[in-house]
Amino acid sequence: MTATWPPRYDPTWLPPRDAEHWAPDLECAKPTDREAVILAKLTAQVRYAWERSPFYRRRWEAAGVSPTTLKTLADLHRFPVVQKADLRAAQAAHPPFGDYLCIEPAEVARIHGTSGTTGRPTVFGVGRADWERIGEAHARILWGAGLRPGDTVLIASFFSLYLGSWGALKGCERLRATAFPFGAGLSGQTLMAVQWARELAPTAFYGTPSYALHFAETARREGIDPRAFGIRTLFFSGEPGAGIPATKRLIETTFGGACIDMGSMAEMTPWMTNAECRHRTGMHLWQDLVYTEVCHPETWRPVPYGEEGTPVYTHLERTSQPMIRLVSGDLARWTDEPCPCGRTYPRLPHGLQGRIDDMFIVRGENIYPSAIEDTLRAIDGFGGEFRVIVSRREAMDELLVRAEHAADVGDVAARARLAQTMKERLRARLGVTPIVELLPEGTLPRSEFKARRIVDDRDLYQKGTQHA
Repeated sequence: MTATWPPRYDPTWLPPRDAEHWAPDLECAKPTDREAVILAKLTAQVRYAWERSPFYRRRWEAAGVSPTTLKTLADLHRFPVVQKADLRAAQAAHPPFGDYLCIEPAEVARIHGTSGTTGRPTVFGVGRADWERIGEAHARILWGAGLRPGDTVLIASFFSLYLGSWGALKGCERLRATAFPFGAGLSGQTLMAVQWARELAPTAFYGTPSYALHFAETARREGIDPRAFGIRTLFFSGEPGAGIPATKRLIETTFGGACIDMGSMAEMTPWMTNAECRHRTGMHLWQDLVYTEVCHPETWRPVPYGEEGTPVYTHLERTSQPMIRLVSGDLARWTDEPCPCGRTYPRLPHGLQGRIDDMFIVRGENIYPSAIEDTLRAIDGFGGEFRVIVSRREAMDELLVRAEHAADVGDVAARARLAQTMKERLRARLGVTPIVELLPEGTLPRSEFKARRIVDDRDLYQKGTQHA
């Protein structure tokens, strides 16, 4: 890499195969030394956005800040945050890319985006030089997870607008691993993936945690022990499962490989800038690629290490659609405690614990879907899938958990004991007593992508009472 901005990388360079780190001078630097590098990149990135983006100049002028405001990293909190709604509004006013696109539209090499299933889709325009830097960042982080040239990586996720699969593919190619982009989502494709994996013996797997478990169930129905594939490393994004302790243990027990938690936001591609190393002590924040602050969700000021907040992300190498202080909406706790790998980045020891807007309140208790998943997967006899229905009956919230029981929980008495165990452990974890309804294993649909397990019917009750 040169000292210029945006940085340029040698696409042919690789570390020695036995090296723990891709860039030890950055990854293992004293935090104060690395902060000087980060500040230089950040200053260049902010100046670039100020000069090329009406979106940022307008917002920053209204907030009374400019590139000259940024003298230390601590000054960044003076800049206003960006919400996803701001990006959608900018694209509605200046279609298709919004007035935060900092290159000419003809320079866009790839177009990706959100599906728009919950509102106006967001369009991502990625410049060709950005795409090469994304590959460099992915390769570096995959190296930290233990992948090496010669690994065969089964990429079992959608190849569509969704950026995660493409980022994994680009990183594998830069790493000189063998990419096996099988995809997901078509009828019968999981069975085909199992058959291909049996023949080609991939050493690594990428997808969502829920899909990996679906893949394993499909293999077992074919009489194949998932451990027989020989998958050594499984890395995930798209949902918080790989950071949920019970789910992580289940994946590692099922496949006999290391479960590596990764992720961020599609808008922040490279999305793997929150990523565990092979020691699996929580996600490192690779601060010299994307600078992350964990902030209070009302003041947007960074919280001290050890406290919870929401990650706020800032690009340091992005020329096409740079994000400066983009709010993730996720919940996380960060720490600066050391990791055995020797990297000195701050970490999210419990990963991304779920989205703040996924939280729901039942009888005054804040409940996250990840807490329900962690509780159920730690119970012997759980059958692998669940759904949660929140409803209101006669002005009282009701929490119904429909959970599968394993096939070997055969008799009525055993199922009654299992339901009681689930009820008691969920009550202790959530502070709310749920209704538990058991279903036979395999009853509930499996996810080909991100699992959707929560249904909140309370609005229907409210509308019903208003019409009564």
